[in-house]
Amino acid sequence: MRHLLLALLLVFTMLLPGQAAFAQNNFAQNETKEYLVSFDGPSQKGLLKAFGVEEEDIIHEFNLLPVVQVELPENKARGLKNHPHIKFVEENAEVTKLAQNVPWGIPRVQGTDAQNAGYTGNGVKVAILDTGIDRSHPDLTANVQGGHSVFTDSANRDPFFDGDGHGTHVAGTVAAVNNDIGVVGVASEADLYAVKVLNNAGSGSYAGIAEGIEWSINNGMDIINMSLGGSQSSAILKEFSDLAYAEGLLVVAAAGNSGNRGGNNDTVGYPAKYESVIAVAATDQNNQRATFSSTGPAVEISAPGAGILSTTPNNNYASFNGTSMASPHVAGVAAQVWQAKPHLSNVELRNLLNDTALPLGGSNQFGNGLVQSMAAIQQ
Repeated sequence: MRHLLLALLLVFTMLLPGQAAFAQNNFAQNETKEYLVSFDGPSQKGLLKAFGVEEEDIIHEFNLLPVVQVELPENKARGLKNHPHIKFVEENAEVTKLAQNVPWGIPRVQGTDAQNAGYTGNGVKVAILDTGIDRSHPDLTANVQGGHSVFTDSANRDPFFDGDGHGTHVAGTVAAVNNDIGVVGVASEADLYAVKVLNNAGSGSYAGIAEGIEWSINNGMDIINMSLGGSQSSAILKEFSDLAYAEGLLVVAAAGNSGNRGGNNDTVGYPAKYESVIAVAATDQNNQRATFSSTGPAVEISAPGAGILSTTPNNNYASFNGTSMASPHVAGVAAQVWQAKPHLSNVELRNLLNDTALPLGGSNQFGNGLVQSMAAIQQ
């Protein structure tokens, strides 16, 4: 009798794990999830009812397509998938917002800290003298307030068409919107103006740049960014640069990309070389001079210019290298500081940016150092 009881006990204990597993599996089968069900033809609630789907299980019925959003256990979802009048059954997947990238140069110039303190360049007008700005870009459209083209031909007369992409990239570094997508610029609420002085192939003339500067003066710009230049000086271009500065505008330009590895030559281009213009050199992520960055006594300040991610036409983004990418960091910082200290003249603002720059090395390579937004705001 004892042997019979022992045998029954063993059978009972061996059955228990299997029964527990069955119970867990049955629970999983009955756990409901949200599904999207598409019918092969008009929506058929009768078909759903045949599978035990009640009216309260239907979350939403779409109008334009025969699709319903329903709550189902997994076994019913599988059954519906196999029905000839059901096109598809798919789980209602979760989506999240697209992440915004903060390009490495923005915090390096303390742009992020300044934004967090409420200084976004709001109310400051920045003219981007370049290839135009794609105003339809979702990271720029809120900030592009106007513009002008120096060209009259049909291909280039629209300042908001940027066939080259350079101007759109520069604009994004100055003031891409803080909107949870793409990238953010230094001065994310500054007013941008597309002044097209370079054509869709990226070339222009000193006369065109002079016209762009004149437009900026006449239309009340605060800052001019010129991520462009040439090796030859021009008396007329110098006079217009000087006039803008005399009229109270801050004029910022790329130093040029003609540097050598040793950094011992004098290759700053024009208009950056003029005294009325801030010549900006380029640094890399290690705060070293980018080897392409022009050097010489005219270099005034430095900013990130290697591997800079920013906006490009047709809702795209790309990383570019150049002092063209460094200059808009300085223009953006200037917009932040001017918002914080609107009483400053352009001369006082320029001196403040230079006085608070982070020293990095020889002045012929780095000027006064790396531009620093919060340091200037707090001084």
